[in-house]
Amino acid sequence: MTKVFIAGHHGMVGSALVRRLKKEPGTELLLRDRKQLDLTSQSAVSAFLAAEKPDIAIIAAAKVGGIHANSTFPADFLHENLAIASSTVHGAWAAGVSRVLFLGSSCIYPKNAPQPMTEDCLLTGPLEPTNEAYAVAKIAGLKLCQYYRRQHGVLFHSAMPTNLYGPGDNYHPKNSHVLPALIRRFHEAREAGAAEVVAWGTGSPRREFLHVDELADACAFLLGRSDPPDWINVGTGTDVTIRELTEIVAEATGYRGRIRWDATMPDGTPRKLLDVSRLSGMGWTAKTGLRDGIAATYQAFLEEKKSGTLRG
Repeated sequence: MTKVFIAGHHGMVGSALVRRLKKEPGTELLLRDRKQLDLTSQSAVSAFLAAEKPDIAIIAAAKVGGIHANSTFPADFLHENLAIASSTVHGAWAAGVSRVLFLGSSCIYPKNAPQPMTEDCLLTGPLEPTNEAYAVAKIAGLKLCQYYRRQHGVLFHSAMPTNLYGPGDNYHPKNSHVLPALIRRFHEAREAGAAEVVAWGTGSPRREFLHVDELADACAFLLGRSDPPDWINVGTGTDVTIRELTEIVAEATGYRGRIRWDATMPDGTPRKLLDVSRLSGMGWTAKTGLRDGIAATYQAFLEEKKSGTLRG
């Protein structure tokens, strides 16, 4: 029996990992919520891991948010995410955990990195200022895994997913990411019979989106490899414009009004696309199309709203 600790199992990514790894024969999941275990406390995490002795730890816990939240609370994002990374990675090593998979984000790469972004472009240029604090913490976690592996010979490695969406997302009107924010906005516009929805910017920036269940499957795939890279990109390798994304969400939610683009609002980075050739070369590729994924996510949104479990 392989005992797997999933840090952050109530979050969107952690929940997807629970769904996926429950299907793995011979796997016992070790789960603790925030009230039971403070992941920012080195002493608490070390004691927990020493007592439970999991074979694998997956670090999916993080303080996350969109541009507004990252820009408004950078100290909180940096401090909390640094503390989680330090406590879990060091605690795992100290407790003799043989394998750690740390989950980061594509925002670790430079703002003006060549597109699509390869793993090798890490630390080759300045970060996007609006989420620099979060990115710095994730880079630190990635480097902790790399250096513990180098110094101590443990199998600690990282996965860097692109923009994620799916069941259990955060739909907060101010602090959510672009896709869940659009789902909520168009749903509420349809419910209110609004004649138009105002979208920010020109709609020209391009973004890549991966269904969270695909990330969980990629993680299971990586855990099956005996010698994975120190860090690896996880995405679809394809992107869409924000305008295309907005139209797909409007269609999925059944909104039939007008979409008006406010070009006085910022567009952000023109393009963010991961190079996923390293992972596809190992034998894993994403299968869920964006249109199907968004339609399924909207149904999950409705179910979460009805049951009172909607985040945000």
